[in-house]
Amino acid sequence: MNNPLVTTDWLALHLDDPELVLLDASMEIVLGKEPLVYDELFVIPGALSCQMDKLFFDHRSSQTHAMPTAEQFTDAAQSLGITNNSTVVIYDNQGIYSAPRAWWTFKTMGFDKVFVLDGGLPQWQAEGRDTVRQFSSATHSGDIKGRLQQHKMCDTEFVLTHLGHANVDVIDARAAGRFNGTSPEPRVGMRSGHIPGSLNLPFAQVLNGFKMKSIRELHTIFATLDTSNNAQRVFSCGSGITACILILASYVAGHHQAVLYDGSWAVWGGDAALPIE
Repeated sequence: MNNPLVTTDWLALHLDDPELVLLDASMEIVLGKEPLVYDELFVIPGALSCQMDKLFFDHRSSQTHAMPTAEQFTDAAQSLGITNNSTVVIYDNQGIYSAPRAWWTFKTMGFDKVFVLDGGLPQWQAEGRDTVRQFSSATHSGDIKGRLQQHKMCDTEFVLTHLGHANVDVIDARAAGRFNGTSPEPRVGMRSGHIPGSLNLPFAQVLNGFKMKSIRELHTIFATLDTSNNAQRVFSCGSGITACILILASYVAGHHQAVLYDGSWAVWGGDAALPIE
């Protein structure tokens, strides 16, 4: 499958496939949107909790939501029973929110048979499909090994070096108010504004309800943003979560030269030595 999304219909047909690993990548804290709040746990049958907050960030880093090391990713993915033959489908309980970050983590670690459930748990429930009240557990250890694809993520030095570069577009997924510095940052003491020369595409603009907008709509959105199809797109946000929604949208639209600025505004906005607009 070339499309990084799978539909609820597809998932319903493949829930019993022996090679399918279904992961819930919901996060406890939701920023940048009004969160959906659940009174109890609802789980798509067979799903495992990938424990994004615990297992898939490098907590040894001073950076917020840092990408895990290859070794950390390997340990976490193997504990979920993922093998080289697995097909991994990821969803979250907000529709499309944190699942794209988990998807991009797998891609960054060299695993390509990974997909996001379009609409996530809310879409699944809206269609009246069955849910259960507890997560499944892996029945065996996996053999997947993370191999960092360095070109899929970048650091502050890369962004600073490429400011104004004709072949690099920096796209910020934060809301317009935060991008323009008219709304306060959620992190105390953080500067307001944006990376000089960056473009603003609030992540909500690529979504239609719980689901991703159509390929045609996404083409129009990126065209209106005046990005080049030949340029490398560097995606940023508050701390590297919602930027991955835009990476997913870019992939759906057929543009694969995507890079995550892993530090995002949590690093850039927190360093007084870096320029802002």
